[in-house]
Amino acid sequence: MDAPLDDYSRPPKDKGELLERIRREWNALDRATAGLSEERMSVPDEGGWSIKDHLAHLAAWERLMRLQYLQHVPAHEALGVDEASYRTLNENGINAILQKRNQDRPLEEVLTEHRRSHAEVLADLAGLSFEELLAPLDAGDPQRGPLLGWIAGNTYEHYREHRATITKLAGK
Repeated sequence: MDAPLDDYSRPPKDKGELLERIRREWNALDRATAGLSEERMSVPDEGGWSIKDHLAHLAAWERLMRLQYLQHVPAHEALGVDEASYRTLNENGINAILQKRNQDRPLEEVLTEHRRSHAEVLADLAGLSFEELLAPLDAGDPQRGPLLGWIAGNTYEHYREHRATITKLAGK
């Protein structure tokens, strides 16, 4: 018997399941932010992140994933930093750059980018077979795993991770 779609302890068995997980978590994220005022979306938590910041972060990581892994743009170019600086960054460093870039953007601009980024991910995925998703991200480094894992980590798994915090910030 297959595990339910919300059991993410195993990878999706096919492209349909991948897309269903993305759809399910996107819709849950959308429900978590539905009806919130601009003020509520912009109030930072104790760590300095607002709901708007979380949505900008999700969109930025989707964009980085698309550019780097699907369009083969070098990572530093995808992030928009010089190569030497990029080599010094870990995930927290990248997150800090992304937050700084996005913190003063207007909410409507962030929401538009958030929706656009999601639509672009879905469009890119439409052009890939499940076999392509199972291919190693980097043939020279099998430790990096298949492309599918990176897509999951930057879509449905990431939406779910941030939805927990967004729901708390939203008071839902």
